[in-house]
Amino acid sequence: MAKINTKKYEVPAAKLRWRCDEQSVPFASTKEVEAGDKVIGQDRAVEALEVGLTMRAPGFNVFVSGPAGTCKLSSVRKILDQLPAKKRPGQDIVYLNNFTNPREPMAAKLPAGDGARLKKEMRHFVEELKSSVPSLFDHKEYKARRDELLGEYRQRQRTLFRELEQEIRDRGFAMVQVQMGQFTRPAILPLIENQPTPFEQLEQATENGNFPRTRLEQLQERQQELQGRLEAVMKEARGLDREVRDKVRELERTLAAAMLEGMVDELRGRFTHEKLVDYFDRMREFTLENLDRFKGDDETEAANPFAAFAGQMGPETDPFLEWEVNVLVDNSGDGHKPVIVENSPTYSNLFGTIEKVVTRTGQWATDFTKLRAGSILRADGGYIVFNILDAITEPGVWKTLKRLIKTREFQLETYDAFWFFMNSGIKPEPIEIDVKFIVVGEPSLYHLLYGADEDFKKLFKIRADFETVMRRTDEAIHQTAQYVARLVDEEELPDFNRKALGALVEEAVRMAGRQDKLTTRFSELADLVREAAYWANKTNRKTVTDTHVHRALESRQRRDNLYEDRIRELIDDGKLLISVEGDKVGQVNGLAVYQIAGYAFAKPTRVTVKIGFGRSGLINIEREAKLSGKTYDKGLLLLAGFLRGRYAQNKPISLEASIAFEQSYGGVDGDSASSTEAFALLSALSNVPLKQSVAVTGSINQNGEIQPIGGVNEKIEGFYLTCKARGLSGEQGVIIPTQNVNDLMLPHDLVRDVRKGKFKIWAIRDVDEGLEILTGQAAGKRDEKGRYPEGSINSRVDLRIYRLAKALQEFGKDKKTQHAKLAETKQTDNGGAPPKSPDKPGDKVPPEDGDGK
Repeated sequence: MAKINTKKYEVPAAKLRWRCDEQSVPFASTKEVEAGDKVIGQDRAVEALEVGLTMRAPGFNVFVSGPAGTCKLSSVRKILDQLPAKKRPGQDIVYLNNFTNPREPMAAKLPAGDGARLKKEMRHFVEELKSSVPSLFDHKEYKARRDELLGEYRQRQRTLFRELEQEIRDRGFAMVQVQMGQFTRPAILPLIENQPTPFEQLEQATENGNFPRTRLEQLQERQQELQGRLEAVMKEARGLDREVRDKVRELERTLAAAMLEGMVDELRGRFTHEKLVDYFDRMREFTLENLDRFKGDDETEAANPFAAFAGQMGPETDPFLEWEVNVLVDNSGDGHKPVIVENSPTYSNLFGTIEKVVTRTGQWATDFTKLRAGSILRADGGYIVFNILDAITEPGVWKTLKRLIKTREFQLETYDAFWFFMNSGIKPEPIEIDVKFIVVGEPSLYHLLYGADEDFKKLFKIRADFETVMRRTDEAIHQTAQYVARLVDEEELPDFNRKALGALVEEAVRMAGRQDKLTTRFSELADLVREAAYWANKTNRKTVTDTHVHRALESRQRRDNLYEDRIRELIDDGKLLISVEGDKVGQVNGLAVYQIAGYAFAKPTRVTVKIGFGRSGLINIEREAKLSGKTYDKGLLLLAGFLRGRYAQNKPISLEASIAFEQSYGGVDGDSASSTEAFALLSALSNVPLKQSVAVTGSINQNGEIQPIGGVNEKIEGFYLTCKARGLSGEQGVIIPTQNVNDLMLPHDLVRDVRKGKFKIWAIRDVDEGLEILTGQAAGKRDEKGRYPEGSINSRVDLRIYRLAKALQEFGKDKKTQHAKLAETKQTDNGGAPPKSPDKPGDKVPPEDGDGK
């Protein structure tokens, strides 16, 4: 048959790479570009964010999803900065001592700035009392009234003890002070010869016969009676002591009440918050009950019984701690709605903590002044942003966060791994909060939480999905240039000229994977800008050119392509068998993409097929060896469907075809090699050789159509470099799906060689077009009678499948005849016994029709 002209399938060099012309970059350098701060190419995400951030209804929190490098966090910050509602200020949050129940501190939300003012005023209040109270109690009127009360008390006390001492003397006893260690106590002793005598001496004298026992017993009985009388008098004296102290305290309260009321009224006038009204009332009563703390150092120490042991037991205790104000959140001087970005969302950083100190006795101690706010409290009335993956991997965070969002009530509590012996001992009053949560995470995490956690979809109703690409328009190119200009300005980099900007835009197109798209992975593009600036600085250039951009790309590739170079060395040394010239039946070059730490490259792989008649159909060696993935297996099943649909309408497919990726010892996945396997299979069936100078990529469906694949640029470049190392002949090239032509952004040197005719790229729509390129012969179309043109590839395949089916049928008939004869012979030899083995090796097998005739 005449050779087919495959020129019509070739892709012209102009379509192999999009070029950024001067009209697309209408400025000489970044000096002429106004730096922009808009979010670029994320209209869908920005709209979702604006809805979520503006709505105040419960559950309308935002999950910002998107792949890494799309500048999700920085974009959220920009949008928050631009929100008009951000001008409303937040509130101060304070914790106050609960004078009724100190274990449950009181919480209050005050207008911005009032928290710090209240703290200052309360300290001034204490300082004023520390000077006013001693002066008040140093007044003559107070001293006179106090001395009168104390004098009356002392007189009554002296009278009590004088009467008791007289009664004791009248009964022949005396009251003396007895030393017991460091203390003394009163004791009643009998008078013997007008001398107080201990009972121990009298008992000894009685034992020696020098004192009558009856007399001793009488004295002991009287001593017991007098001891009871002494205890009664001591009890009455203590009652008098309490009575006089109460009267003195009441006197002090009466004198201090008027002064204190005026001071508290001043506080009430300055702070009208409803919560503080009750606080001031309780504080006034507590202060009147604890006036001793303000009398001076001696009286303060006496009022605090543990003050003398403070140095021994732990940190020094503040005697005026109860009057302190703990300002957890201070929004004074801000005037803006709070926006908090928490980069380390641990439990304590998000929810705060209750600090503790260890006393010298080894016990934990805390109080309301040791409550510390976390990011969520600081964001009250505004927004908080954090990475959701970092948060949910921290112990206790996710459960507490869900409870807080549902109840909108903040309960400050600590999270301790050893909580069973570190219990804080206080339970702060809960606080109602109004916080908009914006969490950032990967799309896979969003879907995982959405499916696994029933509460998640109720708590995060807005999803802002960031895209990795945007349409390549003049506006998008201009915005990209603005982004580069802003980066140059912020980081003080050299300016980029027009060609450098064009090279950056071209790389953005290549990163996007389509000629009509630009990447939105601006973090990666920013790194390229910085590296290009580095090479410009290294060569003492004040302006970055396209040469520096290309040098940065080459440098980046060299850093990452060590594994690629090692594979190419194996190919060049002949250890990995790849042919780039000649023809071969049942063998074709496939292309496999490798992804290593963010760097993608491709290498050619030999795909072979061996045919025999049988009933097993297509044998996937990779699957049999458990080296294939599900997508690869599906591709082979689709190939089998294509084979049945085209060639098995009037006959069975009776063959066994083993398909293998030669020298592949790792896993294989993806269906991009299914067309490659189809060409090798059809070559083996038709016995028509395939060009080894051509590599193939593309998936196939059951209709024989070639479908688009990923990594097309890497695959073409991988085979091009292999051919270039062995010498370009002009016959080498790669077959790709037609749909992938718009994805091409090939290297400049490859495009030049295509333009010179040294390398070719073909684009096909179906299997037949690929066969014509690989064989140079017509594939053949089925006529209305269902027959293919004689001598065409499809005709040869159809005839081969028919002959394999016929051979298998004849083989089956021969086997049945041989089995019948064998059974008859066995029955005669064994006296009518059934045959033992109907099958024997060595049965006659028709020869394989290897030449396709």
